[in-house]
Amino acid sequence: MGSADSFADRVGQAAPDLLIAGAGVAGLWLGLKAAREGLSVLIVERDRIGAGASGGFLGALMPHSPDRWNGKKAFQFAALVDIESEIARLEAETGLECGYRRVGRLLPLANQQARRTALDHVADARANWGGRFGFEVGQTPDKHDWPNILWAPHGLIRETLSARLSPPLLVAALAARLSALPNVSLCEGVCVNAIDVSSDLAHLSNGESIGFGHLALASGVGAFSLVAQAAAQPELTLGGPVKGQAALLDADAPADLPLVYHDGVYVIAHDNGQVAIGSTSEREFDQSTTTDERLEALIKRARKLCPLIRDAPVVARWANVRPRAIGRDPMLGPVPGAPRVLAMAGGFKISFGIAHRMADFLVAEMTGGPGPDLPESFSVGAHIGKARALNARPQA
Repeated sequence: MGSADSFADRVGQAAPDLLIAGAGVAGLWLGLKAAREGLSVLIVERDRIGAGASGGFLGALMPHSPDRWNGKKAFQFAALVDIESEIARLEAETGLECGYRRVGRLLPLANQQARRTALDHVADARANWGGRFGFEVGQTPDKHDWPNILWAPHGLIRETLSARLSPPLLVAALAARLSALPNVSLCEGVCVNAIDVSSDLAHLSNGESIGFGHLALASGVGAFSLVAQAAAQPELTLGGPVKGQAALLDADAPADLPLVYHDGVYVIAHDNGQVAIGSTSEREFDQSTTTDERLEALIKRARKLCPLIRDAPVVARWANVRPRAIGRDPMLGPVPGAPRVLAMAGGFKISFGIAHRMADFLVAEMTGGPGPDLPESFSVGAHIGKARALNARPQA
């Protein structure tokens, strides 16, 4: 392909301030935050916008337990608090709804030990959530079928921090806003295959190369090997895929119902009356995007947990892989030895709730402006250290 018709010419950015690999929820939030700061942004996506882990419909925004407070929990808490204003701004800019509502969450208590632990956490929530959100232990559900009282023999936890949104609506709103900005280009069907750190060049899947001021790796599972390559540690496994399966039911459910979570089952009512059920966590699988009997078993458990959806028909099923870093924490920040290459991967189940705040940190790294503090466990160096330690273990 001649230089007059090169990829850089077609997208209008010979060397963008920020090249983002991946147009999932992480890459889209980063693109928007960077563009608002005046940076030129090019986002490339292997498949289509919102494909992969961002293409589901669960949308749970739930905090970690309020005990044993640490940097990770503080980072997530701040993100769950300010996502409400972030969504409100995005909706005002686009005129598109994102299906966001802070509905709270119910967690059934199956035994006396679970109840004692929950009661201990009441004081933890008061201390670590700043008294802004409720966390209490009740005796029975407000409604007998949400969840089934038989699943809560020792009462339940009610907390008011949790929220939900519609993943497809959020992705659509982010994409719409980005498409309206003159300093942003987004190209589907192209991905970053390799990185030349010495010359700040990204080699693309279409055979071309493009320069960058910074390169952010937000391509889900695919980001891990690129981070290892940029760190000159290609032998390290920094993360991998965990398959998830979910279902969507047409239940005519009230939109203000709280999230229900019990023993790995999420049940989430959305604004349109549909209810999302999820999700499996499969380390071993044959097909990454097909559903199977594991999802059917999950649906049966959810119907028993919340009788309101007992007879609701399934209108959609979903399966794909989510990126899980070497530890459970996200991987975020500059790559050691390659400071212009930024990692934004491994959010696993909490990505939708923290991606905007992850983006704030990376934009601050690029511009030198203020940003959130980064937990040490999120840093790329911490993940590399874990990977090296695992490699050093004697093989059985």
